[in-house]
Amino acid sequence: MFPYDLPHVFAGLPFTPRQMPRKLQWLQSHGQIRQLVKGVYVDVRVPDTPELRAEALQLVVPPDATVCGATAAWLHGIELTTLGPEPLLEPHWTFQPRPTVELHGVRVTSPAATAIELAQQLPRTFALSALDALLHHQVVSLDELHESSSAYFANDSKSPAALLLRLADGRAASPGESWLRLRLFDAGFPRPELQVPVDRYRLDLGYPDHPVDGRWLGLEYDSDAWHSSNRQEIRDATRRTDLARIGWHIIPVRRSDLWGSYPALELTVGAFLCQNPKLPRRW
Repeated sequence: MFPYDLPHVFAGLPFTPRQMPRKLQWLQSHGQIRQLVKGVYVDVRVPDTPELRAEALQLVVPPDATVCGATAAWLHGIELTTLGPEPLLEPHWTFQPRPTVELHGVRVTSPAATAIELAQQLPRTFALSALDALLHHQVVSLDELHESSSAYFANDSKSPAALLLRLADGRAASPGESWLRLRLFDAGFPRPELQVPVDRYRLDLGYPDHPVDGRWLGLEYDSDAWHSSNRQEIRDATRRTDLARIGWHIIPVRRSDLWGSYPALELTVGAFLCQNPKLPRRW
C-alpha cells in the first residue's frame, strides 16, 4: 500500500507512461487502488466523499472549464448506476456559458441545469432515474426544476425531455423504481402512486385509487442486492401473503423483467387492470 504521506488520489502518477499499464493493473488486481473516473485512481482505504470526487476531477478538468452532464450529476452526489450502464465515468466539461455553482473548488453546472441537460442527453430510462435521484437526494427541488425548464421548453412542450421533467418524482428510492414507472407510463397505464403505505408496509408503486373487484394492485422492484438470499425471499413471501390478506395483489419485478424485449410486465399489469397496454415497447 502507499504510505499515507503520498497523495491518495492521482492521475497515473507516480508511474512513467511505459510502466503505467502494468503497474496500475497490478495494484488494481491486488485491491490496493480503485479507479474513480477514467484516468484517476485512489487508494482503496479512502472513502468516497464529495470532496474526493472534486479532487479527482481537478486532476483532469481544465481549471477554466465547467463540469457538465453525467459528470456534474456525479459531483452533485448521484451514483453511476443511476446515470447509465457503464461502470466507469468519463469526465465531461464545457467552455460554453452555463448556469454554474462551485463545489469544493470545481465549477459545475447548477443542479437544475444539470437535471435538464441529462433529460435532453441521456437515454430516457437513465434520464428519468437521474432526475428522480437528484430530486430524491434534494439536490434540486421540483419548483427549481420547473422554474428553470421555462428557459428550455414551452409550458405545453411535448418534447421527450419536457415529458420526463413532468414525470420526475423524488419519492422514487432506486433506479429500478424509476425504470418500472417509465414502463407503466409508456404502456399507457394510469400514473401510479409511489411509496404507498399499506398497513405496516410500504409499496414501491401502487394503485390505491383503482380497485378491481375489491382488490388493489401494487408493484415492487426487487433488486438482486436485497432480494436474493433465502432469508430475503422468505421475508418477501411473508410480506406478500400479509398484503394479499388485506386485498393487495403484488407483482414483484426484477431487473431482468425490465430489460428485455418481451412485454410480460405490461401484459400482467394490463390483465389485472383490465386494460390493453400500448405495444410494442419504446425501450
